Amino acid sequence: MALFDLTEFLKLSSVLNYNLSATSINRYNLLQFIIGDRRLERSKERDREAKVLIMETFSFLFQAYREKRRRLGPMAVIHPIRTAALLTRSQDSAQLLQILTALLHDLLEDIKTVDFDPVTWRHLEAQIFDVLHRLDADEEEKLIDNLKHLTKVTGETYYQYIGRLLESTGGTDVTVQVKLADRLDNTLDLWIELEDPLEGTDFYESVFQTLFVGNYPGIGQGAMYSSGSSLNGARRLYQLFKNSVLLSLIRKKGLWKKNHASKKLFNAVATASLREAQRTLIGQMGRQITDPALLRKLFLEVMEYGYSGRVDLVTRPNDAFMLDGLFSGYFVGPSKKDRDLNLERLYGNKELMVEASLAFVTVFLSFLNDERFFVRGISADGIEPRPFQPESASSDTSRSSAK
Repeated sequence: MALFDLTEFLKLSSVLNYNLSATSINRYNLLQFIIGDRRLERSKERDREAKVLIMETFSFLFQAYREKRRRLGPMAVIHPIRTAALLTRSQDSAQLLQILTALLHDLLEDIKTVDFDPVTWRHLEAQIFDVLHRLDADEEEKLIDNLKHLTKVTGETYYQYIGRLLESTGGTDVTVQVKLADRLDNTLDLWIELEDPLEGTDFYESVFQTLFVGNYPGIGQGAMYSSGSSLNGARRLYQLFKNSVLLSLIRKKGLWKKNHASKKLFNAVATASLREAQRTLIGQMGRQITDPALLRKLFLEVMEYGYSGRVDLVTRPNDAFMLDGLFSGYFVGPSKKDRDLNLERLYGNKELMVEASLAFVTVFLSFLNDERFFVRGISADGIEPRPFQPESASSDTSRSSAK
């Protein structure tokens, strides 16, 4: 399957959820879900030992995550398993250390002593220590280091976290690929549907008709989803903002093309983000702003914004364009509460939601089209608006796309 295909992702999630909901969980089925018929080691004995170790890690995860749930409702344990599956699907071979890193990448953030009674906690500690101690000494050390680097610590911003991850690990293949697989899963995991809401809707035809066909009636409310998701469009766009941060920082360091798997996962995150921006825009066109004349006006404003060079950097709020200050004004805040309030402001501005969705389409197309592209104004220190310089906008060799 294509790593970014939402319909296939939903089918795989259904199969995995069905197995996880069984009275007696078949750990071997889950192992096959991740690695298929691939071998982890050359010798049969070591291959069997490695696979047993992964299945015992499953047992630990089932106990550790217990009744925890994802934001949309599925069992939380589905996320590390899917992340490991996406990781292995990007690679020509399956490796034990990478799979364990993916399965346990959220361990230090998600599993807290306070969530368990003392007896259960001691049992969990014994389980994970048994897994660690059965690794070779150097593998155990590498796994622990990987998990530390992949853990966002208290008080750390997302930018600082990603910057530290890339800097402290030297951009090792394992940690970069696991983080990309993690973001890919989080991007695809925004829907509770039977198939991709874009199925049956030609995004580019809808945009073309809106711009050029005078008697186009609009896509209509029946052409779009009626999702039971609790995530509104602004919160979906915030996930795309996080992807813009990750891809920009990876691209600036040149880590995205270190090997085939890294490049494949990088492009998969960019493509999945592109399609999510399209879904959000089509949703706005089908349910919020349906007047083709108004949509045409908004589309042309974004086109002017893009060709002016402003779409290539983080900007400050400005009365000239609605998109000015999108990244710096709506997706950040001194606290989560402030950021949530900013996202609610964004969601309430339906015209800006249309322009922002279309701008993100431009951003992720730029990541895919230009290997030099990254968002200027995004660094490990945070979001820093850049002054607009029209005379250099078209010649900057590090051209990017953001707000």
